[in-house]
Amino acid sequence: MRTVILVPARFASSRYPGKPLVMLRSLDGVTKTLIQRTWEAAMAVRGVAAVYIATDDSRICSVAEGFGANVIMTSPFCENGTARCADAVVRAGIEADLVVNVQGDAPLTPPWLVEALVEAAAADTDSDMLTPVVRCDGETLAHFLADRREGRVGGTTAVFDRNFRALYFSKEVLPFIGGEVADPIPVFQHVGLYGYRSTSLAAYGTFPPGPLEIREGLEQLRFLENGMTVRCVPVSARGHVFWELNNPIDLVRIESVLGTPVKEVTT
Repeated sequence: MRTVILVPARFASSRYPGKPLVMLRSLDGVTKTLIQRTWEAAMAVRGVAAVYIATDDSRICSVAEGFGANVIMTSPFCENGTARCADAVVRAGIEADLVVNVQGDAPLTPPWLVEALVEAAAADTDSDMLTPVVRCDGETLAHFLADRREGRVGGTTAVFDRNFRALYFSKEVLPFIGGEVADPIPVFQHVGLYGYRSTSLAAYGTFPPGPLEIREGLEQLRFLENGMTVRCVPVSARGHVFWELNNPIDLVRIESVLGTPVKEVTT
């Protein structure tokens, strides 16, 4: 199965303008841009045919080419990362069985997470799109709840059926947490990573945004609103955290663990 990784990145983020070029300092004191750290995470994935950064911004392009990335310039009118991936595939003439979207604000994405997604895609050929989920630990759940209490749009949660088919994704903490939290915690964090069949990605752009996607601001809901099958792939955290850079406060969270060795345990 030929797999290509795309890292979509835009400068004009409404919540965090210029986010891809924000500098992140790891625990070893090395400072690099967010987009470089995310690209490096993508480059560490085994068995991938190619990795590209997809952007419409010349500043991001210049920085990315400076650290050695292959860049595809896309339309400035792509409304989200999935649309940018679809546009990049057409513009670059990419041929792939699976297109993986590693979002440009996810520098903590470990290679084994992407590899698990690719493996699941090879085994489940009926899914239109696949995306990983991780059961929340206490610290991550506390961050999610704190973001909601303080009015910040933070991480995303996922709910799915017994066959791991997605039912819904939300910026709210779902399912509802009231009183004492159960063990194991019943909340699954959606990791900012998607694997699309090439035909499904091409179809995405033909669908208009639906009311759920518009309200939540979550592009993956367009697949669900149009009757497409989204497979959630549960993965073990392996002692890792998966915070994305959604708000300036996330800088501290990410830098506090950036460069921490991943525990080598089996899932």
